[in-house]
Amino acid sequence: MTPLNLAVAEATNLHEDELASYVITAAKEVFGTMVMMELEDSYPLREPITHFSCSVTGMVGLAGAYSGILSIHCPHEFAMKITSNMLGMDVEEMSADVHDALGEIANMLGGYVKQIISKGGLDINLSIPTVISGEEYTINFMSDSDCVSIPFTYDGGRFLVGLKLKKESA
Repeated sequence: MTPLNLAVAEATNLHEDELASYVITAAKEVFGTMVMMELEDSYPLREPITHFSCSVTGMVGLAGAYSGILSIHCPHEFAMKITSNMLGMDVEEMSADVHDALGEIANMLGGYVKQIISKGGLDINLSIPTVISGEEYTINFMSDSDCVSIPFTYDGGRFLVGLKLKKESA
């Protein structure tokens, strides 16, 4: 399991398990209502995952009282299934629709976490979502001590949601 940095836990007044539970709740709510998928989580993640193959990653930055990144990492096949469910049509190839869907999922998850960890979300801003995909890529922040990563499964598919968070000095 990737341990959450003690300073982050103290600064947010959250322990790793609490922060993970917020991410799990956010993912299950967003996927249940927007994607029509009932997820199972496999928390805790035993080993950090930083290398992705044939995958797509949606990320949204958090800035303000807390800074960080919320990310969702999916294999191409699962990302197309998410997009198909969101759009109500078959999506059979990687396209701008898939990137838009993963960006929107990252945005919704970021908004949910923002509401939980701040004063009703008023002291944190979210960036515009960024989406990357490729045959092989590495995301270094996923192995940082202040990143909590939660694996999820649905119907044999697996994906990962990560949250890197730190409290900014006043």
